[in-house]
Amino acid sequence: MTRKSIKTTPALATAAAIFAAVPAGATSLPQNQSVKNVVLVHGAFADGSGWKGVYDNLTKRGYRVTIVQNPLTSLADDVAATRRALERQDGPVILVGHSWGGTVITEAGVDLKVQGLVYVSALSPDAGETTAQQYQGFAPASEFVIETTKDGFGYVSPERFKAGFAHDVSDAEVAFVRDAQVPINMSAFGTRLKNAAWRTKPSWAVIATEDKAFDQAMLIHMAERINAKITKVSASHALFMTQPAVIADTIDEAAKTVSAKKQ
Repeated sequence: MTRKSIKTTPALATAAAIFAAVPAGATSLPQNQSVKNVVLVHGAFADGSGWKGVYDNLTKRGYRVTIVQNPLTSLADDVAATRRALERQDGPVILVGHSWGGTVITEAGVDLKVQGLVYVSALSPDAGETTAQQYQGFAPASEFVIETTKDGFGYVSPERFKAGFAHDVSDAEVAFVRDAQVPINMSAFGTRLKNAAWRTKPSWAVIATEDKAFDQAMLIHMAERINAKITKVSASHALFMTQPAVIADTIDEAAKTVSAKKQ
């Protein structure tokens, strides 16, 4: 038996490399869709790994997805981390924030690359306002208990973590997220914003109807104030983990809507 040798040309090698880089089952976005980049910003007490399901869903659709890792040491530091991610994008972006991440994208979203904002059970202060002010006039989140360290960083109470943060997540996964939580410098909630990107950028909001971190009236008030298109889903505050399809659909809608307006 003789073995045939196959000569690989530079063009074939390039094609093979591209094919290998595309996830199985991935599709390509329409060529006339201008917004193909998504930047995901996590909230307090979590890190970027919680976006894994959203990341997988979007990359299979053909989006280029970048996940910010917020240091949670100050609003300025988190905004700087998000701006670094935006600088690395090769074109227009949909910027997405969960919870505290909504404050971050509100400040950082004035970047010219950002074409739309998606708030996932997220905060959305106005310029000149603090994050803490958003809670005024609404019922306290009694099941969402924050414990503060001597140096001013907050953790969600381990004993109340499942009830307050992720009651619809399995016990095993909740235990990991609880023990891996990232504390936030509580002074960040008292920092006034300089910008409010939602005043000039179209916005969408996904609201978890079983969210125990915020009063439902507060979430709806914030979303309506920024004139966001609202999608409600039965989920806990951890909807960024548990509802990847709903969130990815909303991001996809935002990208396609913004792209269509530019044509």
